[in-house]
Amino acid sequence: MDQRTDEWFSARCGKATGSRIADIVAKTKTGWGAARVNYLAQLVAERLTGRVEDGFKSSAMQWGIDTEPQAIEAYEALTLSVVEPVGFVDHHCIDMAGASPDGLVGDDGLVEIKCPNTATHIDALLGCAIPAKYLTQMQWQMACTKRHWCDYVSFDPRMPPNLQIRIERVERDNHRIAELEQMVIGFLDEVASKVEALRKVAA
Repeated sequence: MDQRTDEWFSARCGKATGSRIADIVAKTKTGWGAARVNYLAQLVAERLTGRVEDGFKSSAMQWGIDTEPQAIEAYEALTLSVVEPVGFVDHHCIDMAGASPDGLVGDDGLVEIKCPNTATHIDALLGCAIPAKYLTQMQWQMACTKRHWCDYVSFDPRMPPNLQIRIERVERDNHRIAELEQMVIGFLDEVASKVEALRKVAA
């Protein structure tokens, strides 16, 4: 299926998805973060209604969506590889969880495309670390697809041609994936418990 189609939204309805795994596992000094609470409520509502809302898109988010095909073309040209589109991939052993990678590369790889503002892209060019939330997202994508590496791509066509793209490979980390899987299982148990309780209230 193509991403952002009705079929894609239906496939991910009520499920923990790769772009939100960082919210599921994020903690503060006092416990789980507010993003986890809000995402849990979102999934409860999706399961009860069977609907996924196509959430708010800022201009920066829309820029990323619109620019992604150009970024993929640049990645393919630089790496001499082919990026295969992919829809929603269910986790192989955790129900109601999955991910939507930006593309499959060869037999073992993935690609994760980011088209940030120019200041953030410059930081990437100068070697700033990949943000933790994206590392978490990529490890989860590798867990769902059983792939061994993911190329993190920062792309900005507003820069000169030789400074438009930076690629950094992230290798699969089985220990981190095991940690994420346990936290996602716990989170999904909470979602299921709240759905059951609310259905009893509504009965």
